[in-house]
Amino acid sequence: GGILKKARELTVLCDAEVSLIMFSGTGKFSEYCSPTTSTKKIFDRYQQVSGINLWNSHYEKMQNHLNKLKDDNNKLRREIRQRMGEDLNDLEIGELRGLEQNLDNSLKIVRERKYHVINTQTETYKKKLRSLHESHANLVRALEGKDDNGDCALGDNGGPDYETALGWANGGSQMFAFCIQPCQPNLQETSYGSHDLRLA
Repeated sequence: GGILKKARELTVLCDAEVSLIMFSGTGKFSEYCSPTTSTKKIFDRYQQVSGINLWNSHYEKMQNHLNKLKDDNNKLRREIRQRMGEDLNDLEIGELRGLEQNLDNSLKIVRERKYHVINTQTETYKKKLRSLHESHANLVRALEGKDDNGDCALGDNGGPDYETALGWANGGSQMFAFCIQPCQPNLQETSYGSHDLRLA
């Protein structure tokens, strides 16, 4: 606190440009910079006066890191081209064998994945097909039950008017089927036959 206070006093009393960076023994960070300047400007002026470049080492580290990333990128691009069958002229027999082994392993993994997807889709389609078969069987049983109960009928018990009931006598362009429930009194008392209730 005392050092920061002195830095402020120097700024005000002496009209000095002060930049203070301080770390305590426990690693606590403290800084002060005059209101009329910035820490970067102080560093730049220090480099001009002293002739020391403070950023050379940092720039060199960044440049080395960038070059390493470029080399890694070029190697990866070359490996991709080689896996596609390109840029193979500079490879020795051992490198070609290694590349061949890697491609075989990759092909094996791809095939295993493909077969897994095919088996999964096949099982899904089988389940759907079984469900459709069950639904079809239920519908067939329901229709057979209706026919046995006599709820729906065409013609009069398959007599000579059966084809007429289906409209075949008039070209068969349209067919109409009627389901009649004999629950109304007027239908029970009326002596209409099934051949009387149809559309030709």
